[in-house]
Amino acid sequence: MHKKGIYEKFIKRPIDIICSLTALILLFPFLFILAIFVRIKLGSPVIFKQQRPGLNERIFNLYKFRTMTNDKDKSGKLLPDNIRLTKFGTFLRSTSLDELPSLLNIFKGDLSIVGPRPLLVDYLPLYNQEQKRRHEVRPGLTGLAQINGRNAISWEARFDLDVKYVKKITLLGDFRIIIKTVKKVFVREGITSNTYVTMEPFKGSEIENEGN
Repeated sequence: MHKKGIYEKFIKRPIDIICSLTALILLFPFLFILAIFVRIKLGSPVIFKQQRPGLNERIFNLYKFRTMTNDKDKSGKLLPDNIRLTKFGTFLRSTSLDELPSLLNIFKGDLSIVGPRPLLVDYLPLYNQEQKRRHEVRPGLTGLAQINGRNAISWEARFDLDVKYVKKITLLGDFRIIIKTVKKVFVREGITSNTYVTMEPFKGSEIENEGN
């Protein structure tokens, strides 16, 4: 069972609230302009909502700017992601601008600034016991996996980093992750895997991880 330290218990959440609210206020004009561009270039709705599991696997709606069009084939089925993901959508993802609406999730308490990234609800039954530990803390806008390969590393490596973070959460550690995240955004590393637009679907680990 995860034991919270003083930082996680009393300091981390107030920092999330203050930083997210400040960012939402200061960035509001930019968010408004960006929303207009998303509407013109990609269509509506401007905000993409998707259910994700958070702290203790509680389901919430994650907010992002849409990065794909709604283009469909003759039968009415959505075209593949790599076709619907336009240059503008790729730009939003590579710069992480599509993540800005998630600041509202941080303010609401669905997310933290730093923590394991919230993944699909469909993956919940596929985690082994060690991997499930990623849900013992609030998911984050960025985390250890994001500064160590992002979508270019394997699922197992990503989950190992997530659990490593859960086991040791500190103010200095969070600060380092934020600084490295900013650097990664400018370099635009690890946006996609070698075979998918973002990351291959998780199908479960073949070997049950061991660990505490």
